[in-house]
Amino acid sequence: MFKKRTGTSSRRPQSFRLKPCFFCTDKREPDYKDIELLSRYLSERGKIVSRGRTGICRNHQRKLSLAIKRARALALLPFVIKVR
Repeated sequence: MFKKRTGTSSRRPQSFRLKPCFFCTDKREPDYKDIELLSRYLSERGKIVSRGRTGICRNHQRKLSLAIKRARALALLPFVIKVR
């Protein structure tokens, strides 16, 4: 009675490719003093951007979030950016 749906699966599209981790390819570690680098991984509101959008591996994402939180505590980065 009902037709089975074809072509709808939960798989990623074939054109999707994982980005290599920026920190792994450059052999760097996130540092709380490198504000220019840390601000690349913040949204326009000041939130930490997720791994899926940045392409950073799990290990470096954890270190990056810790570095951002340290920079915020030292007032090097803002906690919130107000947008009007």
